Amino acid sequence: MPPGHTEKTSTGFDANVAAALSYLVGFVTGIIFLLVEKENRFVRFHAMQSTLLFVGLVLINVVLNVIPLLGFLVSLFLLLPLSAVLWLLMMFKAYQGEEFKLPLVGQMAADRT
Repeated sequence: MPPGHTEKTSTGFDANVAAALSYLVGFVTGIIFLLVEKENRFVRFHAMQSTLLFVGLVLINVVLNVIPLLGFLVSLFLLLPLSAVLWLLMMFKAYQGEEFKLPLVGQMAADRT
């Protein structure tokens, strides 16, 4: 079955491709797609969710690194793998055309798009 949201967007990409690309480099591509895509709500939702998710993960990492050894270990063995899994999952869900809402940031993203 082909992925959903294959309509073209103002960026020239299919909506599912643009949504997946909004996760590619974390909040950087999220912000880029928020600035460039003005019309497609599906792409804007994923761009906003990407931005909120990865800014949140960066802030958690900064806070953890304030704690000398324990923070580094938690960041390395818990936050880094969790971030990688979330990154791959969200790119996959977006490419499949699914508006998958993460807890907390998903609803915030939906409210702002």
